[in-house]
This record gives sequence, C-alpha cells and structure tokens, in this order.
Amino acid sequence: MDIFDKIKEQKGQLGQYQSVAHGYFAFPKLEGEVAPRMKFRGKEVLTWSLNNYLGLANHPEVRKADSEGADKWGLAYPMGARMMSGHTSLHEELEQKLAKFVGKEAAYLLNFGYQGMISIIDALVNRNDVIVYDSESHACIIDGLRMHLGKRFVYPHNDIDGLRKQLEHAKKVVEKTNGGILVITEGVFGMAGDIGKLKDIVELKKEYDFRFLVDDAHGFGTMGATGAGTGEHFGVQDGIDIYFSTFAKSMAGIGAFVASTEMIIDYLTYNMRSQVYAKSLPMPMVFGALKRLELLQTHPEMKEHLWTIVRALQSGLKAEGFNLGRTESCVTPVFLEGGIPEATNLTFDLRENFGVFCTIVIYPIVPKDVIMLRIIPTASHTLEDVDYTIKAFKAIKENLKANKYSKEILAKF
Repeated sequence: MDIFDKIKEQKGQLGQYQSVAHGYFAFPKLEGEVAPRMKFRGKEVLTWSLNNYLGLANHPEVRKADSEGADKWGLAYPMGARMMSGHTSLHEELEQKLAKFVGKEAAYLLNFGYQGMISIIDALVNRNDVIVYDSESHACIIDGLRMHLGKRFVYPHNDIDGLRKQLEHAKKVVEKTNGGILVITEGVFGMAGDIGKLKDIVELKKEYDFRFLVDDAHGFGTMGATGAGTGEHFGVQDGIDIYFSTFAKSMAGIGAFVASTEMIIDYLTYNMRSQVYAKSLPMPMVFGALKRLELLQTHPEMKEHLWTIVRALQSGLKAEGFNLGRTESCVTPVFLEGGIPEATNLTFDLRENFGVFCTIVIYPIVPKDVIMLRIIPTASHTLEDVDYTIKAFKAIKENLKANKYSKEILAKF
C-alpha cells in the first residue's frame, strides 16, 4: 500500500475528528493579549485554558524584558547549537540560578521540554538498563521510552505496591545484564491534576538500587513553599536524581531545563542529541526567562493568589456536586457523563452562550462516555471570574441532566 493511501484511510486517534473539530474544538484561535478574557470567533470569552499559572505572560516587567532582549540581540542570536557557536554567558547564568533554586548542583537549558525529555531518557540509559514508569506518564516520556532498546516496565498509576513489583522484575533483569534501573514519574500529572507519590518512591530507594527522574512541568512555580516544585512540597528534592521542568507553564515562556549533579549535567550536555544538534535557545528567551525566574522568586504573592483562586474554584465546584477526580494541584478537571454529541453541544453552549472557554477532553484520552472539561486557573483570574464560572458550569450541568445536549445539534460553526 502507498503510504499516502494509508494516511487517507487512517487519520489517527485524534485526526479522525478533524473534519468536525478543526478550528473550534481543536486548533481554536484565541486572540488578544494573554489574559483571563480574550477573543474567540469575535466574542469575548473568560479563558481557563492557558498555561500561565503565575500570570507572568503579560507582567509589565516580563514584557519589558522580552522587548529589551529582542531589541538588543534579535531572535537569531546566538546562531548554531550550544556546542558549536550558540553558547553565551547568559545561558550559563540562567542555568546556575535555576540549579540553585531547585537545590541541585547544576542545570542545563533545553530548547523545548518535549524533545528535551526524549533526549534525557535516550542519553541516560542503554540496552542493558531497565526503565520503570508510571502508566499515566506524559507523552514526552512515552516517546522517550520508545527509543529505549532495553526492557521497560509500567506500573499502575501512583500504585506503590505495583511499582515495587515492577522493581523486582527490573532487579532480576539488571542482575543478568549488569545494567541499572531508572524510575520515571511526574510531580503533578497535567491532565488529572493529582500529585506523583514522590515521597514513597524516594523511600523505595532504601530497598532498591535505582535512579529517579521527575517531570515537574506543572509543579515548578506552583508547588512547594518557594515554588521550587513538587519535590520541595514533599521535602524530598534531594532524593530526586534528575529534575526536569519547562518554562511553558509557570514561566509563561519557551524552553525547559534539567537539573542534577554536576557530573550528570556535564554528561547530558554532551550526549542529548536534541540539544547537541539543534539551535541554541534564542537570547531574548533566555533574557526573558531570567526576569521570569526573578519574579517567581521575589513575588510569592503571585503563587499565593493563584492558590486563592484554585481553592475557591475547586471548593465551589465541589459544593455544587461536580466531580473533580483526584486533583491535588492547580489543574482542575471537571468530569461529566456523555458521549461525543453531548460533549460537542455542551462545549458549544458553554463557549457561545456563557462565554466560558476551557479545554474539552474526550475519548481516547479519557474513557468512552466521559467528558472532561479541563480548567487551568491562574494568578490573573479574580474571585468574580470564579463565581461566574461556577454558575455557568451549574447551568450546563442542569442542561446535561435534562438531555438538552443529546436531543439536538446546537453546534453550528
């Protein structure tokens, strides 16, 4: 079969919805400055779908730093990969400050979190090593696992007994291969909002010989006393051997970093293929990230207000009988019952008639007959935004119970 013919017949798990979803449910266009209120199809909507936890995207000092960085260096500098011609003192300064903030000896900047995680996994292990990972790990971790030529074992989500069983299997394998074991999980799981059992996993290091990699994309800036992440929240940052996070969430930027011992960072610096063979992070993004990190550290009130919004939103929704699953973080999933017709009409009603924009998640990401509306609170939201949203959600829940969304097609776009 011709490759193009196959693609024509099989559009993929998400691509199968393209004809009905594109431009509205998938690839929607939110316009205007990043803020709680933006324009969608010409109408103002209250937006709960932006990874801007601390509200830094349009902070005046951040906008000034971004502008100064672009004005001074342009977007091209530095040219080339870090190893060749793309290395600067500001890259090093940001790495040093990030490492100190998360309590590690050293750190290394990554162009993007997704490719960075893939490369970290690829560089750390070989065919003699075994990876043990959480079943709900992010796609970047899964894609990194696909490159691994050795054994890998998955344990049920946040199931420590299950992890222990898989570590026993891994132990038997490495006894034969003379390899090592790498355990991977997330600090905050970005879809359901629950927290990885980092403390329990670190405790297992007393019984098993393994290294521990944590993806803390949603925990960095939001969790812990200072915002240094989920490891700080549990008091086990020292037990995390490789700490990873992105700038795309709390820092409202582009890029990522990995932090560990100086020896491991030196090794990764010379062996992460997605960084060795890719252009360096442009200087305005590095300059802007320095300002973002400074604000994150010196303005704890941003995180405090974020959590004021989170608590008000989550407690209010629960009081109205909404199922928020197992979230323990800022990520706020709202689970409803219904199929694709209900999901389509419900979301259309919420956006067009109530002016509330959040992300809709359906099968295969969640089980069939489950609708998940994913809300991302930020420090830019107000308690008035929370009150209005709870009222809107209460109204659509009543419409769903009355079968309004299954009787007719409301979505016309």
